[in-house]
Amino acid sequence: MAKVKTIKQKELQEKLKEKETELKKLKEELKKTREKLLRSYADYQNYQKRIEKETREKIEKAKEDLLLQILDLYENLNLAYKDKSPKKAIGVMIKNIEKLMEKEKIKPIETIGKKFDHNLHHAISVIEKNDVEDGIIIDEIKKGYLIEDRILRPSIVVVAKNTKK
Repeated sequence: MAKVKTIKQKELQEKLKEKETELKKLKEELKKTREKLLRSYADYQNYQKRIEKETREKIEKAKEDLLLQILDLYENLNLAYKDKSPKKAIGVMIKNIEKLMEKEKIKPIETIGKKFDHNLHHAISVIEKNDVEDGIIIDEIKKGYLIEDRILRPSIVVVAKNTKK
């Protein structure tokens, strides 16, 4: 019986050794996985910081570009103010502003005679007019603009209401 006990003890010791070896391997794998995870997390944080920095830099650059354009307009205004023929100087400034708008892809929204579109226009008044189709814009109070295909500012308009239908 002592021999059976010794064999069982040996088997148990071998199994224990196998389990200890397996546990050691698993601990090592866990350690490697944890290190990879920490590296990935650090990489992600660095990526986030880099993106935030790049975004801030792009915003600052766009702001600087806009301010430089405003400074040019300001200087032109000062020149026009000092000019003996301000009408000519103002005409030049208007042309410069139009070039800037074209460069920035800013276009005016067409209004008068067009059908009212709540996406492009803001109606501040409706006037009864029987000689005009219902919903047609008859007056523009303030011009609206598109920048590419987005609204920069809606047109403020007066719309006709035909009561004759």
